[in-house]
Amino acid sequence: MSFQPLLDFRVVSLAVNLPGPVAASQLCRLGAQVTKIEPPAGDPLSVYAPQFYEQLREGQNVRTLDLKSLAGMDELRDLLAETDLLLTSSRPAALTRLGLTWEGLHQRYPQLVQVAIVGFAGPRQDEPGHDLTYQAMTGLLDPPHLPHALIADIGGAQQAVIAATSLLLARERGQGAGYVEVSLAEAAVSFCDPVKVGMTSNGGILGGGFPGYGLYDTSEGWIAV
Repeated sequence: MSFQPLLDFRVVSLAVNLPGPVAASQLCRLGAQVTKIEPPAGDPLSVYAPQFYEQLREGQNVRTLDLKSLAGMDELRDLLAETDLLLTSSRPAALTRLGLTWEGLHQRYPQLVQVAIVGFAGPRQDEPGHDLTYQAMTGLLDPPHLPHALIADIGGAQQAVIAATSLLLARERGQGAGYVEVSLAEAAVSFCDPVKVGMTSNGGILGGGFPGYGLYDTSEGWIAV
């Protein structure tokens, strides 16, 4: 990508699985120097979607650190001292056990901003979940079906990129370093607005109520209009 507004910004990502790596990949394409930290067992994404994993890590510096060891934490602290953005996807309770609370990080690294990807925001932030459960709670899977698109994960990743660029811009404008929590459940909910207002519900203008927007079974197969 020739457009690289994040050139020279340094990102450390502790995020594994899908939303965090998607966000980190997009930040990398925007010019950021991304260091991806993986646990000794690796990123689970490399096992269940190896090609996607390789695609998302392209252009990044991938390092293996055991953050449960003193040596691993020392290496991470050295990295954070020269980092602009920390991206995480662990539940806050897990980060607290590692000594990585936002308050402690902000005090030790005043230049650092953080985007924390969580399942739920606020008091439910330590509850487990994944894309399927977040979509189900919004009604997007009614009638019940397994989705083709991972709306909560990919939507959450997009919101994480917006949060990251906003935090860096605010810091550069003298507003200080900040912290933003991105909720995957709320990302899924944000996709439900067209349903809520009736646009895509059954019989709505985009739900079968307008002949110029629909799927039709013809003698030559299905067509979209």
